[in-house]
Amino acid sequence: MGLTLSWLSVIILIPLAGLFLKSLELSPEQFWNILSSRRTLNALRVSFGLAFAAACVNLVMGSIIVWALVRYRFPGRRLFDAIVDVPFALPTAVAGVALTALFAEKGWLGAPLAALGIKVAFTPVGIFVAMIFIGIPFVVRTVQPVLQDLDPEIEEAAGSLGASRWQTIIRVILPSLAPALLTGLALAFARAVGEYGSVIFIAGNLPNVSEIAPLLIVIRLSEFRYADATAIAVVMLVVSFVIIFAVNRLQRWAQSRIPAR
Repeated sequence: MGLTLSWLSVIILIPLAGLFLKSLELSPEQFWNILSSRRTLNALRVSFGLAFAAACVNLVMGSIIVWALVRYRFPGRRLFDAIVDVPFALPTAVAGVALTALFAEKGWLGAPLAALGIKVAFTPVGIFVAMIFIGIPFVVRTVQPVLQDLDPEIEEAAGSLGASRWQTIIRVILPSLAPALLTGLALAFARAVGEYGSVIFIAGNLPNVSEIAPLLIVIRLSEFRYADATAIAVVMLVVSFVIIFAVNRLQRWAQSRIPAR
């Protein structure tokens, strides 16, 4: 226990404490002025709003992918299962460049979308796409082992008792998967909020439009305004912690409602 706590302190607690101590160099008025500025508020809105939206999309689409990979056998299934892990291994900068080239106005996907009047690259939509890309593996890999351990005979028993397919999904499958789904949602959200490399290339980085909070922190550091950067970082840390803590509490609540087998 002592070794674990010591290692946790060195790796996580001490750096976070240094972050908070650095922000104390600002007076409460200065701290509030930084956070209430239009540019900071818009950057936080873009980061947290799009990260949550991307996590929700990943929750739905990731669940569908997991269901197909676990419950069906089809040619190339192992290949598709391996492709899910590509965002884990791919450098974020490479992912950003690839997505930008793909969704640019002359890209393979950007050109047909541009013909429909939809612009992706260098807009908040591009940020949304990048966050979906880097977050999808967290949902898939969190839910997949739980669904694999879920005995299909439970669904067959529900069907034999007269339950429809949707009733089986809602009352049998989803309650069992709820803790894993919430964990995947929290992990995808946390990754998207702090993502930098894959987003800045496709974002456009226009202040008050498509500028993310991590980029604003880097800008403040390049301007040697370290206290300003740490103030924004502290807010991101606190908000992220509160959201993840709430999700974890929901996860525990959902886990407690699963009947023992």
